[in-house]
Amino acid sequence: MAPTPHARIALITTGGTVAARTGTDGAVPVLSADDLLATADESAAHGALIEGTFEPQIVPVDLMSVDSSAMTPTEQFRVVAAIADALADPDIDGVVVTHGTDTMEETAFLADLVAADPRPVVFTGAQRPADDPHADGPANIASALAHAADPDSRSLGVQIVLGGRITAARGAFKASTVDLDVFDSVHDSLPRPLLTGPLPGGRPVRVDAYTLYPGVSPGLIAASVSQNAAGIVLAGTGSGNTHPDITAEVSLARQRGVVVVVTTRVPYGPVVATYGGGGGAVDLERAGAIVSRWLRAPQARVALQALLTTGCDADEVADFFSASEPRDD
Repeated sequence: MAPTPHARIALITTGGTVAARTGTDGAVPVLSADDLLATADESAAHGALIEGTFEPQIVPVDLMSVDSSAMTPTEQFRVVAAIADALADPDIDGVVVTHGTDTMEETAFLADLVAADPRPVVFTGAQRPADDPHADGPANIASALAHAADPDSRSLGVQIVLGGRITAARGAFKASTVDLDVFDSVHDSLPRPLLTGPLPGGRPVRVDAYTLYPGVSPGLIAASVSQNAAGIVLAGTGSGNTHPDITAEVSLARQRGVVVVVTTRVPYGPVVATYGGGGGAVDLERAGAIVSRWLRAPQARVALQALLTTGCDADEVADFFSASEPRDD
């Protein structure tokens, strides 16, 4: 279905490459929502905007201007709160968020965790700065606005629109540092269990994440526990495996009340607890870790942080990750 011609869309800007210009200190986000809209209107790749067949009413919200690699969890929670504020207006038909691609998969997923409203929420950005002769941001913004105004986009959860591709936020990951088709997904149709109620204000609890490798120090986990991390996410080798010394530290962390989630550093396929030997996923589960079969470390960390911040206990965390498994898994 075509976009509603005069849809009312909130455009929330957060910075990122899409808003960046290049200087002596590198590319830095400086453009406002109005600046970005001007470039989108000029995008020759989207004739509907130019010809006037699609003329959305834009409500600009200049929320922040940061590189997404420098975005903090508190700022990610602010983005989600801004989306909720925009949707509090019953006349808003959809929301577009411009965001850096480095951590877009995390913020978009956080937004999807509370996306009970059927109206479309779309994240977009760019791989090239705004002053690049072949900037991709204008076309991406125009596509995102059209997608947010399309009635067929309702009730799909948060979507990512970049490089001519639409990707569900849940399960998405950045697959290229340079290609304009930026994102891929670990699974095409992951279930969307939601958090109960909105995310609270204030600072989120701390959740650490570690990629495991041969020779990794078990002391990393002990350090997180000693520094009062509420949760830890481990990206294991293969199907969630590691060294027996890590399993011992996971057991100690669980005794201290720290929730531990295990996933994999492998891009595709489910994490299945198959191997023992002291450091396999079977052993980690016995030590009290929760296996995330599909959500990889960046999104598993966001989920664990949101769940613990809203007061969920380890059993409720396990229920969430179980509910995140597709039925055909």
